[in-house]
Amino acid sequence: MPDATKVLLTGFEPFEGYGDNPSWTAAERLAAEPPKGLEVSAVRLSCVYRRSLEELRTAVAEHRPSLVLALGQAGGRPDLTVERVAINVDDARIPDNAGQEPIDEPIVPDGPAAYFSTLPVKACVAASRAAGIPASVSQSAGTFVCNHVFYGLAHLLATEHPDVRGGFVHVPFAPHQVVERDRAGAASMSVRDMATGLAAMLEAAATTTTDIRETGGATH
Repeated sequence: MPDATKVLLTGFEPFEGYGDNPSWTAAERLAAEPPKGLEVSAVRLSCVYRRSLEELRTAVAEHRPSLVLALGQAGGRPDLTVERVAINVDDARIPDNAGQEPIDEPIVPDGPAAYFSTLPVKACVAASRAAGIPASVSQSAGTFVCNHVFYGLAHLLATEHPDVRGGFVHVPFAPHQVVERDRAGAASMSVRDMATGLAAMLEAAATTTTDIRETGGATH
């Protein structure tokens, strides 16, 4: 039998006062019950600029994956959003977990302005939808620690691990988070459904090197 494709999943520790972070809970679930043909390792990252990239670098060196999928939470989004592009800027609207609030600072001085995901973003979206889980392409990962990790991952792979592909997916609030903060009307998704959609994405990423051609754009 062929060797399993080695996948590294990362999720974040809780931030902004929440008790947990579904990006990490979903990553743990997938590592415990990986899709067939995939060997999945999960690593939790600090929600702290710089430190998160040090942890990511260590995880890539330790696990030597073929695919890396970083996960983060975008509370308020209604579905799984596969990020298309990471930009080389930190611009914090809120402090990270170490109290840092960088403004208009490059993630990698003299680095490229942006990197595109090297995962098949539209195939990943299509796979999640086929599994019954809402998903879409996102054109912006923000300028907080999620984008910091996405850009840092892309730069690490481009400069040191060109044979490894990687990308980033944002997950919504989990239902208990909406209740916890009384965010009436806010979109949410169960961690079980997140894991189902993400599993489908991983399978698509592992087997698809040329993305499908269908609309995934946005007007704003």
